[in-house]
Amino acid sequence: MGREDFDGHVKQVNTERTHAQQAFHLLAKPTGAVCNLDCAYCFFLSKEMLYPGSRFRMADELLERYIRELIDAHVNAPVVEVSWQGGEPTLMGLEFFRRSVELVNQYLQPGQVAEYTIQTNGTRLDEQWAAFFSEHDFLVGISLDGPREIHDVYRVTRGGRGSFDQVMRGLGHLRAGGVRFNVLTTVNAANEHRGREVYRFLRDECAARFVQFIPVIERVSEAGGDGEDPWFSWRDRPLYTQTGELVTNRSVSAEGYGRFLIDVFEEWVRRDVGEVYVQMFDTTLANWVGERAGMCVHCETCGLALALEHNGDVYSCDHFVEPRYRLGNIGEQRLVDLVGSERQKQFGLDKRDTLPRYCRECDLRFACHGGCPKDRFATTPDGESGLNYLCPSFKLFFNHVSQPMRLMSLLLAQNRAPAEIVQLYEKTDVRRGRNAPCPCGSGRKWKLCHGRGGRIPPPAEEALSPADRGRRRAGIDRPRSTDDTSRDERKNLELAEDRPDHPAARSEPPLTRLGER
Repeated sequence: MGREDFDGHVKQVNTERTHAQQAFHLLAKPTGAVCNLDCAYCFFLSKEMLYPGSRFRMADELLERYIRELIDAHVNAPVVEVSWQGGEPTLMGLEFFRRSVELVNQYLQPGQVAEYTIQTNGTRLDEQWAAFFSEHDFLVGISLDGPREIHDVYRVTRGGRGSFDQVMRGLGHLRAGGVRFNVLTTVNAANEHRGREVYRFLRDECAARFVQFIPVIERVSEAGGDGEDPWFSWRDRPLYTQTGELVTNRSVSAEGYGRFLIDVFEEWVRRDVGEVYVQMFDTTLANWVGERAGMCVHCETCGLALALEHNGDVYSCDHFVEPRYRLGNIGEQRLVDLVGSERQKQFGLDKRDTLPRYCRECDLRFACHGGCPKDRFATTPDGESGLNYLCPSFKLFFNHVSQPMRLMSLLLAQNRAPAEIVQLYEKTDVRRGRNAPCPCGSGRKWKLCHGRGGRIPPPAEEALSPADRGRRRAGIDRPRSTDDTSRDERKNLELAEDRPDHPAARSEPPLTRLGER
C-alpha cells in the first residue's frame, strides 16, 4: 500500500470507526519469546511452545503492516508510541529497527510525532546501538535486579553464568551516548529484604532516574514444601499459563513486595522526590489526587495494554499470551477492531467487575483496585476466591504512605512541588533519636536503618534551634543531637508516625512552615 492509498484508507477509517477510541499501548515482540538469557523466573520463555517450528523473526511485510495499523488506530492522536519488547528484541539486529523508524516516518500523519521505547536485557548493547537510540530519542528500559550478588541469582545466561557484567557494560554505552533510560527491577525472593540497598545501587551506581519495581509471582499447580519447582528453566516445563494457587520459591512473598516498597520509599521521600521517579510512587500519588494511574495494575479497569507477537497475533495482555486470550491476527483483521472488540472490552471490565466483596468494601480500593488479575488466586478471609496474592503487600504499603501522599496531594493542590515534602522529613529527622525505631517499620534502630549512610543532606537551617543556627553561622556546624530532643517532642513525633489523626501529624501546620524563609 502506497502513501496515497494509506491517506485515503485513513479517511475511510475515520468515518467508519466504532471501536478503540482511546489510545492504547501495544508491546510488539519481534522475536517472540526468544532470548539470549535464561532468567530463572522468566515465564515468557515457555511461550516458544505456542509457535512450534517458527523462526521467531518478524517479517518485513508484517513489520510494515504493524506500523501502518498502529498509526491508523491512533490517527487522531498527536503522539504514537512504538514499543518493542521480547524475549530479547535486539536479536533482530539494528537494521530491523532502522527500517521500523523509516516506516514510522513514512506513515505518520501531519502533526503527529512518534515516541519509541524498547525493553532489553542490555547484554547486546554497544556504541552503535547507543548512537541509534540517541539519534531517534528512544527511551530504553534495561533489566537490572540490583548489585551483582543479587542480579546474578536469577538473571543468568543459557550456560548458567551471571549476566551482571554484560548488563552493566551495555548500560555504560547508554550513559556514554546520552540515551534516555529507565531501569526495570524485579522484586523476588533474592532481593525482597534489600529494597534500600537495591534502590541506592540503582540511584548512585547506575545513575537511574526512572525506576520500575515489578513483583515476580510464578504461579504453579504443584511445588515442593518450600516452593521448589521440578524444573531449572521455563524452557524445561510445559507452556506457562496464569493458573495454579501456589508460587515458586523464587517468587516474592505475599508481604515482601510491600516491605520492599516501604524500604525504598523511606529512602526516596527523604532525598529524591522530584529527582528520581519511581513508577509505583507516581501511580500511588495519581490515585491519591484522583488522576488516572500510570500503571494498569492499579487502575479500576484495564484492557488498553496489549501484546503483538512476531507473527501478527494480538493478545489481550502481555501477561496473558496464551491461546484463550488470543484476539486475532492483524493479517486477517484490523488492529483497531481487535483492540476495540467486545471481547477485549470485557477483558478490561472484568478487572473491576470480578473483585470479591472483601476488595469492594476495602478502604484502600481507590489506590489498589485489586491489583493485576493475573495475581488474583488467593482467598479472602470469608472464603471468597479472587483475592490478589499481594493483598498483604498492598495494605502494608498504601497504609504506610497514606500520610505523605496526603501531604504531597495538598502541595499539588496549592500549586507547589511535591518535592517540598523532603524539607518536612528533614525537620522531623533532625529531632529523631539515633536509637529510636526507624519509621520504616523494620524494627531496627534509626541509626542502623534509614538514618545510616547514603546521601543524607545536612538539615535545613530553619529546622535548627536558634543555638544551633548560631553554631552553624560561627562555623561550628554541629546540629543539636537528636537525643537532646525533649521527651514531649519525641512523643509527638512518634505519635505522628503511628497515628495520622494525632495533631503532630496534621498536614497544614508543617506545610505552612514550609513557606517560611
